[in-house]
Amino acid sequence: MADKDLRINEQIRVREVRLIDDKGEQRGIVATLEAIRIARELGLDLVEVAPQSVPPVCKLLNYGKFKFEQEKKIKDSRKKVKGGELKEIRMQPKIATHDLDFKAKHVRAFLEEANKVKVTIRFRGRELAHTERGEDVLKAVLSRLEGYYVMEKSPSMEGRFMSMVLSPKASIIKKVAEAQEASEAPREAPQTLTPAVPAVLPTGEA
Repeated sequence: MADKDLRINEQIRVREVRLIDDKGEQRGIVATLEAIRIARELGLDLVEVAPQSVPPVCKLLNYGKFKFEQEKKIKDSRKKVKGGELKEIRMQPKIATHDLDFKAKHVRAFLEEANKVKVTIRFRGRELAHTERGEDVLKAVLSRLEGYYVMEKSPSMEGRFMSMVLSPKASIIKKVAEAQEASEAPREAPQTLTPAVPAVLPTGEA
């Protein structure tokens, strides 16, 4: 939900929505135009929060404030995440497909740990005359990372090197932060159950 802007007000094109009011109460299925009217009367926005539902779920929110709080949560998550290091993966412009797949998996693994990754192509000798091959390699890497990255620094040349910097998507950072919080949360010591001792009858008694 935080990866892209949500549709609000007139951007919501469906005929009706499942409405949640500003107090979090369910208002049932309401005509979209009516929901927008209610939002405006309250000085709020109609925000589509679950577009995949039928009909979509919409909330009455102050969208500017909501977006600010979402961005703040992402920043807080970044601070909590152990990681956030800048890793580097290097490769040659004449890299074989299976090696490219292997390197791309490493990049993805770093991103999944909430690290940034600098992907670098090193040109040697006459390879500098064909820097477009390096661009093709970087594009091939990106095609294998769909849904995992945000481009922080576009591909550019630095001497004999072409590099780009990728950041993990906000959803990945949030997931890593939540996993770390869960692992660090104090756990109750498991209760030790005393096994029941079967009664032993004296010999000869029934």
